[in-house]
Amino acid sequence: MTRARLPLYVFLVLLFVGFLAPLVWALSGSLKPRGDIFGYPPELVPDPFTLDNYRALLTDQPFGRWFLMSTVVAVVATTVSVFVCALAGYGFAKFRFAGRRLLFDVMFSSLSIPFAVILVPLFVILVKTGLGSPWFALIVPWVAPAFGIFMMQQYIVQAIPDSVLEAARIDGASEFGIFRTIVLPLLRPSLGALAVWQFLQSYNSFLWPLVLVSDSSRYTLPLGLQTLFVSEQRQYDLVLAGAVLAVLPAVALFVLLRKQLLEGLSTGAVKG
Repeated sequence: MTRARLPLYVFLVLLFVGFLAPLVWALSGSLKPRGDIFGYPPELVPDPFTLDNYRALLTDQPFGRWFLMSTVVAVVATTVSVFVCALAGYGFAKFRFAGRRLLFDVMFSSLSIPFAVILVPLFVILVKTGLGSPWFALIVPWVAPAFGIFMMQQYIVQAIPDSVLEAARIDGASEFGIFRTIVLPLLRPSLGALAVWQFLQSYNSFLWPLVLVSDSSRYTLPLGLQTLFVSEQRQYDLVLAGAVLAVLPAVALFVLLRKQLLEGLSTGAVKG
């Protein structure tokens, strides 16, 4: 390690500690009685150690339903959106059709519109059309994100040469067959990166479920934890235990798609 790089390493270590500290504090607090969480001086190792917070969360609260609701909605939304974004990005990147430029500009411009602006109109449309069921309506906003379509379009332009597609057409492959057997496998790194980003967007969503869901048994995890937090006794012990359990699907997805995520990000960095 050279002396010139010392400030960089110090900065990275401080950044790492800054990101890790809240997670360690949440894990430590979830294993303490409520009265010890904010004790002074703070103790990193719980003493006494207890699992009562997790036991109370899983037995006295509908945490399992919230967990299932969030995970299923996020998995379905991620699967659908990854497929739709890849298909739309392929169309914009490799096909020429009337209105293509205008349609792409409209899609790209929608990135500048905050979700809060379309929240009420989207809610009214879903309710008026009878599609307000939480299992369906919670997925709708995430099935065709403009960022995902743009990301796929850029990656396909850079990574898939036209000659490969022309060779497949000469061999008699159908357009959808080319997309399924050639384009999708070549997109694997970017699909992994998009899947992680999309899963977190859906899994952490708070505002849309807050407007849409009124039945507490169908709350998502952010709504459920917020309910515990605003209760009369400020149940920090249950909130911390729930936060620790809530992070598990995101960590599992990151571990599962880590290789594709790093390849996708590094490819984008190299190719600009």
